[in-house]
Amino acid sequence: MALKAKLHEYLHTDYRPGEKTLVRKIDFFILTFCCLSYFTNYLDRSNLNNAYVSGMKEELHFVGDQLNQIQAAFTSGYVVGQFPANLSLHYVRPRIFFPACMVVWAALTMVTAAVHNPQSVAAIRFFQGIAEATTFVGTHYILGSWYTERELGKRSGIFTASGLAGTMIGGYIQAGIQSSLDMRHGLSGWRWLFIIDGLITIPIAIYGFIFFPDTPATTKAIYLTPSEKALAVARVPPVEDRAPLSLSFFKKSFTNKFFWGFMVLWIIAGECESFGSNGLLALYMKSHPAHHYTVAQLNNYPTGVPAAGIVSTLFFATLTDFLNGRRYLVGYFIGITGIVTSALILAASHASDAVSATPMVFGAYYWAGAVYACQATFFAWANDTLRYEEHMFRALVIAGMNLGSNVVNAWWTIVFYGASMAPWFTRGMWAMIAVSIALIIWTGGLSHFTSRHERMRKAEFEAEGPEGVVQGKDDELG
Repeated sequence: MALKAKLHEYLHTDYRPGEKTLVRKIDFFILTFCCLSYFTNYLDRSNLNNAYVSGMKEELHFVGDQLNQIQAAFTSGYVVGQFPANLSLHYVRPRIFFPACMVVWAALTMVTAAVHNPQSVAAIRFFQGIAEATTFVGTHYILGSWYTERELGKRSGIFTASGLAGTMIGGYIQAGIQSSLDMRHGLSGWRWLFIIDGLITIPIAIYGFIFFPDTPATTKAIYLTPSEKALAVARVPPVEDRAPLSLSFFKKSFTNKFFWGFMVLWIIAGECESFGSNGLLALYMKSHPAHHYTVAQLNNYPTGVPAAGIVSTLFFATLTDFLNGRRYLVGYFIGITGIVTSALILAASHASDAVSATPMVFGAYYWAGAVYACQATFFAWANDTLRYEEHMFRALVIAGMNLGSNVVNAWWTIVFYGASMAPWFTRGMWAMIAVSIALIIWTGGLSHFTSRHERMRKAEFEAEGPEGVVQGKDDELG
């Protein structure tokens, strides 16, 4: 009966007058743009691996680990853009900044169709990484600005799933282009992939320029009434919004336990996504010791990995909302998944018959796709914990999480998952087991501190009343 009552409460949220209409509006205009933006972001990002197994490797004469070096160049640009991108949202309207970045990365994606060597691809991907830096962390900052703790998990999950859909659909697009446009007007199919992906991005950017609502405090959206704008501000805790670019702000932020706690969390969790983010299943198939896969198979079969990610992301985002924000539970699931799937692939690498071991390897990689659930839940966890702190401190923490993860990933992928290590990536399997164990330990420790902090800050907010301004105390932000 208790479970039934809790489920009824979860499915029947009590809204203030006009609040349900407001949530529907911001769901439509924020989620449609952010999800389509992230979809094309990952479509543009994942097309490199799709192109690599569809003729780019041979046409541009890739050797050794040049694919991983290009991925590292993208990651380096992505790292460079993290803090500037998120802090810029304090000075440049998101309605302008987000779509402008989309136009830049769309143009760079299309330019990639004209390259003649791997070095040119690396240069383009570096600047593309800078342009794409704002999408993930910026959107999580925006979602945390508009949605309540009870609403945030599902929205974060839908947003993350849209990126995984871009990865999944990218494989089908490449397979379709390869069969219908290969050598049309003298261009290889993989070159058409970059052109088409870039063209898809432009209309979404135009939509954002017109309809994105900025933040509750700054919105000028024509589809929100004055009362709805006031309600949007009242729905989230009022916090002191000080200009962030000062020495004291950065000193206080960089010595804060939650800045480093969440950064390390995402560094570890980000490497737990390595099987999917490095396209290991496609590389395994291309270097398979017994099978020869067609271009269509190389593009289509790996789409099961992001498909598993979409299902697990939506499931855990909804579950943790239902469990009143216990986002940390996902960390334990991901740790177990990383250990078991790595062990399965290591066992397959020692099998006497590579053909008979193939189904086990495919199953392990598909299961490993479920670890993508940590993206939505861990960034929602950070938003929940820092809901009562300064907006730009929260923005800095979210950017720091992604920055730390990508700094490590820039060299991690080369050391442990180089393309030359296919098909078994033995070193990478042991690395995955290590970071999975580390994630379980770190999740347990961080959840202890965040639970205590959230209870204390919520009590302070309730004591001051909804009209009071919650200020970050030095002993909490210091």
